[in-house]
Amino acid sequence: MHISDGYDVVVVGGGTSGVAAAISSARTGANTLVIERIGALGGQMNVSGPPGFAYANLYNERGERIIGGMVTETHERLLRDGHAIPHMEPDFRGWYTFAYVDPDWWGLLIFEMMRENHVNLLLRSPAVDVIMEGKTIKGVEVENVSGRQAILGKVIIDCTGEGEIAARAGAPYEILPKDKMEPHSLAFTADGVNWPKVLDYIKRNPQEFEFERFQENTRHKWTYAELIARIRRIDSIEEFGEIMGYRSLKIKGIETGEWHGFSGIGFFLIPREGGVIQAHFQHSSQVGDCDATNAEDLTHGEIECRRQIVIAWKFIKKRLPGFEHAYITRVCPEMRIREGRRITGDYVLKGGDVIEERKFPDVIGKSAFPAGAVHVVGPGTLGTMKPPDVPKTGGSHDIPYRCLVPRGIEDLLVAGKAVSAQREAYQRFLMQTMVTGQAAGVAAALCARDNISPRMLESDVSELQRILVDQGAILTGTH
Repeated sequence: MHISDGYDVVVVGGGTSGVAAAISSARTGANTLVIERIGALGGQMNVSGPPGFAYANLYNERGERIIGGMVTETHERLLRDGHAIPHMEPDFRGWYTFAYVDPDWWGLLIFEMMRENHVNLLLRSPAVDVIMEGKTIKGVEVENVSGRQAILGKVIIDCTGEGEIAARAGAPYEILPKDKMEPHSLAFTADGVNWPKVLDYIKRNPQEFEFERFQENTRHKWTYAELIARIRRIDSIEEFGEIMGYRSLKIKGIETGEWHGFSGIGFFLIPREGGVIQAHFQHSSQVGDCDATNAEDLTHGEIECRRQIVIAWKFIKKRLPGFEHAYITRVCPEMRIREGRRITGDYVLKGGDVIEERKFPDVIGKSAFPAGAVHVVGPGTLGTMKPPDVPKTGGSHDIPYRCLVPRGIEDLLVAGKAVSAQREAYQRFLMQTMVTGQAAGVAAALCARDNISPRMLESDVSELQRILVDQGAILTGTH
């Protein structure tokens, strides 16, 4: 078996956490390799997405910027080149602010940033096993067209999304029974939409849409009538950011069998060159009872999602005003996995930490997402175990470095949605994965430089924090 060594940091997984980890590691001086199972980088942003929450909630409800770093850098570069829209903060939306980018140009930008920072890449190479010495990980084995290879590194970062490397190494983790997991979805994008007609229908029929939730914020205390009056003054679909509802059309579609009933109806937006706006259907196919760690379940999910897309699109073209002449431009090549393993780390982030806006001395990033909201299979799309709990004063919580260090395994870090957290504090959204990825990359580079383990770094994270701030991360100064 061919052996490749000499790497300081090996990042397994080239999704949103992996690319952030690799770039920040290289910028900190480490000889860095990214191993990715397919031929593209970007994961949930441009392979299985983008998700509607891609660049959302970069501010807390108080209007304080809480996320910077790699998230800000990529958005600003795409905005400068005409591949993104500015960060939108419409007053009627309250705490939910957002910005959209062209996912395909985002993927191209990531390759450009890899070249700029001299990151080594090994694509089309699934990691299939770990190389251990006792409880210390030394590398991974990959399988590709060249055969099986051993890749060694001083520090390994698991950015697989499902904690594949940490689990194989023997790290403890939590995972729900598959009937309790959030459903996975397959997104698609459409062009040729008559946006003036869509906007006119929304303004004439506001009761058809899920606008009531915009009243649940502290920026204003509008009545429903005041909220609708504000919505009727909107003159661009971009200001909405997303549309969810079509209530009576959905009910009729379920009654007639024209709508599959596994999700609600709605879409997000994708900006393209020349001011073109496309509709991005993230929730129109959903598969529950699907274990993200079981290949047979995932195969069934891919098949079922595509069946649902055919049904959904026929309904959308027939029933949704403004979509009569629209056409699908892109179906994501694979499902977006919403829920899987959560690796148990030296600290487990709790739902109470989110609600209480808890701060930690080993902070490596922040988030302001509410605790407790989950997607469900059904015409409502977004359900909850209980009403989601927002940060109590409109602030944000810290993400501690210890959430990235798996218990019982040395020379390993975890970034992305598998970081250590209770389900209520799940850090799966795209900007959260980039925050933990960037931190893991810097931490790994420092550990490789100083020949210490990531667990040993817990005793003094001051240099880690200083470098993150130098790289644009926001760690202090907010509620």
